[in-house]
Amino acid sequence: MQNQFSAFIDDLKATHGSNLASVVLYGSAAAGDYIPQKSDYNILIALHEITPKDLRNAHACIREWHKLGHPVPVYFTVSELKNAADVFPVEFHQMEVAHKVLYGTDVLAGLEIRDDFLRHQIEYELRSKLLLLRRQYIPASASPEGLKRLMGESLTSFSALFRAILLMLGESPPNKKRGIVDRAVARLGLDAEVFELLFRIRENDRKLEMDERAADDLFGRYLLQVEKTINSIDSIGKS
Repeated sequence: MQNQFSAFIDDLKATHGSNLASVVLYGSAAAGDYIPQKSDYNILIALHEITPKDLRNAHACIREWHKLGHPVPVYFTVSELKNAADVFPVEFHQMEVAHKVLYGTDVLAGLEIRDDFLRHQIEYELRSKLLLLRRQYIPASASPEGLKRLMGESLTSFSALFRAILLMLGESPPNKKRGIVDRAVARLGLDAEVFELLFRIRENDRKLEMDERAADDLFGRYLLQVEKTINSIDSIGKS
């Protein structure tokens, strides 16, 4: 990956010139929790200013990066990063503890992340992801492999929300997904077996055999755990 990062950064420098302030890797790869062919390389690009021309000029290098199988990077201005941390506390808490500067300055250092809206964002994200899981189940239910893929891929976003829940409850979360999920499961009284099976799916455990009935049953149990988590967060908001 080092060669890919170097080439991508060279392209960004050629595209943005002195307007490029920072390129930051965040998420699983930065946290040491990367799984080949499962995890993404999430990139934040910070410019001093962003105009439509800046984004248009970035089309070629972003297209090549995306063709390699990576998500399209997120663009912020340096000033936006300072002002947006309290609006997206879940994402910025995650970036704060697990990021690596690939170029420029550490624009995430010293951010003031206020948690005024943390509980509200957690509940909003949980409810949105529950609705999305229900929608995605319809096409995925055509095969056990489709259901397993859906459950394994969704675990990443839920682990990020579990991390935010631990922060909201005054705990210091572990860095890696398994530790985060284990701690949140214990704290919220969830079914640990469900999440252990999801991790085995995500990690391509070849010893885990699952037919259509077993995959469907696990998905149903998974939804129940998400609903239970939502009810717990909702109760905190009303207390």
